[in-house]
Amino acid sequence: MKACVVLLTSSLLFCLAACSGDVAQKPNEAVYSRVVTLAPNLTELVYAAGASSTLVGVSAYSNYPPAALELPIVGDAFMVDQEQLSVLQPDLLLVWESGTPAHVVEELRRIGYNVEAIRTRGLEDVANALRRIGELTGNTKTAQQVATAYRQELRSLQEQYAAAENLRVFYQVSRRPLFTVNGEHYVSELLSLCGGENIFADLNDLAPTIDVEAVVERDPEVMLASSDDGEGAFEEWERWPHVAANRYRNHFVMPADTIGRATPRLVVAAQAVCAALQEARERRTMAATAAK
Repeated sequence: MKACVVLLTSSLLFCLAACSGDVAQKPNEAVYSRVVTLAPNLTELVYAAGASSTLVGVSAYSNYPPAALELPIVGDAFMVDQEQLSVLQPDLLLVWESGTPAHVVEELRRIGYNVEAIRTRGLEDVANALRRIGELTGNTKTAQQVATAYRQELRSLQEQYAAAENLRVFYQVSRRPLFTVNGEHYVSELLSLCGGENIFADLNDLAPTIDVEAVVERDPEVMLASSDDGEGAFEEWERWPHVAANRYRNHFVMPADTIGRATPRLVVAAQAVCAALQEARERRTMAATAAK
């Protein structure tokens, strides 16, 4: 049943994106019709905003929705194929504010391209990005509808878990090197929304490297990892059986394709996180009962 809810939610967002119906743009603001995206999450955001007809090129790894696989690839966040750009003749390049290197953005602007930096650090940034892409492509109404649906879905989950017992959570971005996220990252917001506390929320870097000892010292009750790490995501942590997450067997793998990109599909990721944390609470309770 949970899987059905996830699929319906994802379908709803993209059905809204397929709707037509533009509204007037801001006075004197250009509307662009040949757009290139330089990050996979931006590609997905353009589709979600109902502006797929404007896309003429995408970055590597743009694989959702499947239609994006048919578009020309212009490089990735670190290297841009200038020859391919010249052929495509885009009138707008969308870059990832915290991911596309500044020197790449500067060079593109120096050449003469119109470049728009899209911020996707937090959950609300996704809604703002949808609206901005809608404004830039003449799809304001559709983009606003999708942004509203996205925010309502997250708000509903937040209300559902508002009274949930708190859990200390470690989110493992990757094993080698060992990465996590701080409190400003949208994953940390997802944890909070579901009643979890990111044990590394206090760190300065958005996606800091950490050492094993720091994780053990902070004693998380739950460990989450991206499915990119595979089935062995938690093998190395078995060496510390006293860590609460190991005692409770609270190890959960999150779907990389939804939690790894700041797009409307973070609703699906949020559902997975909340379900995992609820199961973790039940396991904690069972362990406490058995210990009496």
